[in-house]
Amino acid sequence: MGRSAWGRIAICIVVALPAVVFRISGSAPDPVVDLFVSGGAVVAASFLLAWAAEAAQKDISGALAIAILALIAVLPEYAVDLYYAFRSGSDPAYEQFAAANMTGSNRLLLGFGWPLVVIVSLLVARRYVRAGALPASTTKVLQLERSSRLDIGFLALLAVVAFLIPLTGSIPLWFGFVLLAAFAAYLWRASKVPDDGEDELVGMAGDIASMPQRARRWTIVGLFVVAAAVILSSAEPFAEALVASGGALGIDSYFLVQWLAPLATEAPEFIVAALFALRGMGGAAIGTLIASKVNQWSLLVGSLPIAHVLGGGTTGGLPLDGRQVEEFVLTASQTVLGVAIIIALRFHRWSALALVALFAVQFVVTDTGGRWVLSAVHVLLAVAVLWVNRASILPTLRAPFRRAGAPAA
Repeated sequence: MGRSAWGRIAICIVVALPAVVFRISGSAPDPVVDLFVSGGAVVAASFLLAWAAEAAQKDISGALAIAILALIAVLPEYAVDLYYAFRSGSDPAYEQFAAANMTGSNRLLLGFGWPLVVIVSLLVARRYVRAGALPASTTKVLQLERSSRLDIGFLALLAVVAFLIPLTGSIPLWFGFVLLAAFAAYLWRASKVPDDGEDELVGMAGDIASMPQRARRWTIVGLFVVAAAVILSSAEPFAEALVASGGALGIDSYFLVQWLAPLATEAPEFIVAALFALRGMGGAAIGTLIASKVNQWSLLVGSLPIAHVLGGGTTGGLPLDGRQVEEFVLTASQTVLGVAIIIALRFHRWSALALVALFAVQFVVTDTGGRWVLSAVHVLLAVAVLWVNRASILPTLRAPFRRAGAPAA
């Protein structure tokens, strides 16, 4: 691994160091300062985790590795969200923030992350079309990998089940365990699906993977340990600073929690996916973001009521107010539309642009009526797209239950 790669790691450590010093010393000079210091540390640690998790694929395989990598990769986002859920057990004022961070990260991933990867992939395809290596259609539609059928099947089921949350007005504890069981089933099934092919590691992950085996493994372990330590020490200050700095900045704290926190924790994942897309591996890139969406609806949402109970809340689960019910309906309806768009294993450029446009609308339409109307628009569009792709519905819904090793439809 060259000097430039070590330099990037050093930059991340330098950015993260002040937050660790603040936490150890107990210093909190100002909420806004704490927001930037702890937020910068979370972003830096997220990059370290993303690089290490990608590079680890060269050495680790099997269901256990998938579980470990899945848990580590989502640590930045989940650490913040679970902190809010834990605090809500003793302070009801934090209940709104637990749901806000989850719905924000969920919609950001699908409304911005998915279209970003698709648009980058299609732009890159133009270069290959000009060289005669690809047909012209590849500049209009991104073809997903066949192995993504399983992920889409799980996501479709989770999206439908998610509507139980607004119907009950809470995330019940029993429902949390059901979602965790779904996540475990997803990992088990994913471990049985043969790869479409070995993906090329790019960027920092490629630099780390090129190291001699012993040095590579120690480097990966070191990055995991450092990043995890930084995140665990910075998650609470970052979460508290988001709430406290809202008044100082003249910005609604709810808005900061819903959008700034997910943007900080999701940015490294988006960048890694974009790098794959830039290398002409758009199918693999969008596949990683679809898997992240499954993780959010199963592992993250399932963990929230458990964290709430551990923090002192009732065993009834995490309660939701009227605003949170609307947010969950909007998030679930967006997911249903996303599933409808990719259910045929094709992602059209116009679909990507439509997702971005609908994602942007929610920042203009901020009242209760607007959220319900936008949710209805999502569902109506999803029904129309599903009708067009109706031949793919049953194969996709059967994918999670198909016997391991059976040929995919």
